[in-house]
Amino acid sequence: MNWSAIGAAALGLGVVAGAFGAHGLRGRLGEYSMNIYERAVFYHFIHALGLLVVPLFARLDLLSSAGCGRVCALLLAGLLLFSGSLYALALSGVRVLGAVTPFGGIAFIVAWVLLTIELARHSRP
Repeated sequence: MNWSAIGAAALGLGVVAGAFGAHGLRGRLGEYSMNIYERAVFYHFIHALGLLVVPLFARLDLLSSAGCGRVCALLLAGLLLFSGSLYALALSGVRVLGAVTPFGGIAFIVAWVLLTIELARHSRP
């Protein structure tokens, strides 16, 4: 899978989401919902950058291809679950959607821990 391309696409979608929030939602969402939406965009960007950069470690032979795939899959899952649930919560006001968010957060944490382990394991002497 071309994780860098997925990361680049996710970054583009992050720009769209941010612009939509800044121009389309201002004045339509309350402060609470707008804060949630902005948090979703922030985490969307951070982890989309991860999707863009992590494959570079594999290309530099600092990370195995399999390790790269596992880390990127977790980053993508986290992005969809964490930011996706926050976008949905902010737009719909259905608070039960917030119950999904921690699963995305866990995926993010596991991705970064796994990346640390994989980089340490695969490091060159």
